[in-house]
Amino acid sequence: MIEMSEFSKNHLTSKIKNKASDLGFYACGISEAKHLAEDTERLNKWLDSGYHAEMKYMENHFEKRADPRKLLENAKSVISVLYNYYPKKNIPEEDNYKISKYAYGTDYHFILKKKLKELIALIKTEVPDMNARAFVDSAPVLDRAWAAKSGLGWIGKNTCLINKEQGSYFFIGEIITDLELKYDEKKVPNHCGSCTRCIDACPTGALKPYELDSNKCISYWTIENKGAKIPDKFKGKFQEWIFGCDICQDVCPWNNLSEPHNEPEFNPSDELFEMRKGDWENLSEEQFLKLFKDSAVKRAGFNGLKRNIGFISGSNLT
Repeated sequence: MIEMSEFSKNHLTSKIKNKASDLGFYACGISEAKHLAEDTERLNKWLDSGYHAEMKYMENHFEKRADPRKLLENAKSVISVLYNYYPKKNIPEEDNYKISKYAYGTDYHFILKKKLKELIALIKTEVPDMNARAFVDSAPVLDRAWAAKSGLGWIGKNTCLINKEQGSYFFIGEIITDLELKYDEKKVPNHCGSCTRCIDACPTGALKPYELDSNKCISYWTIENKGAKIPDKFKGKFQEWIFGCDICQDVCPWNNLSEPHNEPEFNPSDELFEMRKGDWENLSEEQFLKLFKDSAVKRAGFNGLKRNIGFISGSNLT
C-alpha cells in the first residue's frame, strides 16, 4: 500500500484535476473505491426484470460491477471524467435518416482512452510505483454511478448523467487507482423535479422514471440488436433513427445549456454531413467501411445498418 501525507494527497489531486482540464475534459471528480450497495441493488432489479433484453454481457462479472476493488487489487480511488460531445451543428434532418450525435465523428473509445492514459502517465511521474487502469464504457464499471458519486451530476429520469451547467451530452471515463486521493464528497441533488418530458417524448414507451427498458429502446434495436429483424410492433415509431436515438436527451430542459464541444475528431466528415435518404438506401459495404472507418457506427455493422434503414423505409435492403 502506498502511504501519502494529507499534503501529498491534496497536491496530487489538484495536479490530476488540472491535467484533466488541460486534456479537454469538462469535469473531473474523485471518489473512494468501495462497494456500491444501492446501485448494485438497482442493477440487480433491472436485470431481474429482463430490461437488458439480449445484452447478456450485462449479467457477467457482476461482482466487478459492484466493487472496483475487484477490477484492481488494492484500489483506493475512482477518478471520473466527463468529455463533451455536443455538436456545433447537427447533421441535417430534411430528407434524411438520423444517427445519434455521439457517433458523428471518431469513435469516442479511442479518444478518451488515449487521454486517460496521458492522465495516468502524469500521475506516474509523481508516484512511479502506483497502479491504475483506465476504463471507457468497455468493462464492468458503473460509470454513471461513479460520476454521480464524485459530484459530476445526477442520474436523471432518462437514466443519463445530467450536469447542471452543461446537460447530458457527455462521455464518461474512469481511472481506478491504488492511490488514496482527496475525495469529492458533495453529492449533486436531483434536479429533475416533476418534469417528465423525456418519458412523454419516447415514441416506444421505453422509459419509466429512472428506468430504461431496452426491449423497447430505439438505441437497443438499432445498435445492440444482432438479429435480422426488428419487431413489426415498432413500425412507424423510430422517427427516422437508424443508429441510436437522442430523443430523451434532446427534449431535456437541462440540455438547453449545452455548449458545443472542442474536439475536432467528433465533427462529422463532409461525406456524412451530405448524406441523404437516397444515399443511405444505396450505401454499399465498401462505402460503409470507408465512411465509418473509425466510427462507433461500426458496432451495428453494415448489415445491421441496412436492416435499420430497410425497417424504416419499408424496403428490404439487406
